[in-house]
Amino acid sequence: MRLSAIGRTAVTATLLIAAAACGGRDSGEAGGTQATGATGGQCAGQQTTGITDTSLKLGGIYPLSGPASAYGAIPKGIKAYFDYVNAEKGGIGGRKVEFVVRDDGYQPPKAVEEARRLVEQEQVFALFQTLGTPSTTATWDYTNQQKVPQVFVATGASVWGTDTEHPWTIGWQPNYVSEARVYAQFLKKEHPDAKVAVLYQNDDFGKDLLGGFKNAISGTKITIAAEQSYEVSDPTVDPQMRNLAESKADVFLNVTTPKFGSQALAADAKNASWNPLHIVNNVAASITVLKPVGFENVQGVVSATYYKDPVDPTWAEDAEMKLYKAKMQQYAPDADPQVPYHAFGWAAASSFHKAMEAAKCPTREGLRDSVRNLQGVQVDMLLPGVKLETGQGDGFPIESLQLMRFKGERWELFGDVIDTRKEFGPLTG
Repeated sequence: MRLSAIGRTAVTATLLIAAAACGGRDSGEAGGTQATGATGGQCAGQQTTGITDTSLKLGGIYPLSGPASAYGAIPKGIKAYFDYVNAEKGGIGGRKVEFVVRDDGYQPPKAVEEARRLVEQEQVFALFQTLGTPSTTATWDYTNQQKVPQVFVATGASVWGTDTEHPWTIGWQPNYVSEARVYAQFLKKEHPDAKVAVLYQNDDFGKDLLGGFKNAISGTKITIAAEQSYEVSDPTVDPQMRNLAESKADVFLNVTTPKFGSQALAADAKNASWNPLHIVNNVAASITVLKPVGFENVQGVVSATYYKDPVDPTWAEDAEMKLYKAKMQQYAPDADPQVPYHAFGWAAASSFHKAMEAAKCPTREGLRDSVRNLQGVQVDMLLPGVKLETGQGDGFPIESLQLMRFKGERWELFGDVIDTRKEFGPLTG
């Protein structure tokens, strides 16, 4: 159950007070050891499992195998960033970062198993970048019971920013409801009478984005002509695409993860009798999703983003992009720096770096409070104008996006960066 805006504000205010004082819970409860003299003073009594004066251990859970294995590129970008910082910057706050990655195959029960292994056996300081709405939903009760930070999870479900019962878990990327609002705004301006066919993943991820889209078009002339769902265990979405094509909708909203995103794009390209404007959600908009379909078959597809695309020549002379490409080649020579998921990982790791440095205490409580009190933090791999911002009543670090259209062999940004907080108001549970 989600609480009212007043309830969220009260809880978040409590967290911010805790951040100011850097006071923590009694670590005699489950979750780790107490802070020692190294953290002393106002940080005494807080959890320091997984962190010392010279080391910091993080755990990540990703689908390195299974239907969402394309996301396995993300931890390569993260590890390259941490390897670079360890070797050339002395780590984060003088602490060398160890990043332990586990594979859950995009299976929630496996994610729970791996979370327990990371917390209880690996003794990590925090879980960083748990990927996927189903996996994160399956693990956040456990991590919050253990009082282990589960920060910048790699999923845009709106619940990570509206829930008040899991203060140790927070998202990073723009939430799916806000992303849906951006697509709805685009259609209101460019296709105000659009009839939309929707393919969506039958879980909290797909339903979150679809629900946000439906709410955003309410009261307009835009209508949903047809909708079809799929399961992550389905071998193909071809049957769903045939059904959607029969609607003759003039817009196709593709709410999928990478494997099924490619299938939907390919099915759309093969159907000569149906040629809708194709909108693909950000999580399936990587060049690695589009390339197998054939670039000639994805011209004009629309999506939205918030971080710099390493394929876009706009950033060829950008200092952060040049650093990223050089260090990827140095520390992850088997990983192609042109793959956007690697840049995503680099941006997320850089965001963690900023949040950890801002923590008033080098403790689990300190990190928990820091990620909920980010004030206009600039991360150089994010698009200009996109900053990390959290605070009282706002648990969404990134809430700005820019539309993009595929042209030639790459995405081209168009329009301005849209701050969804200002454009649509705060998202409430």
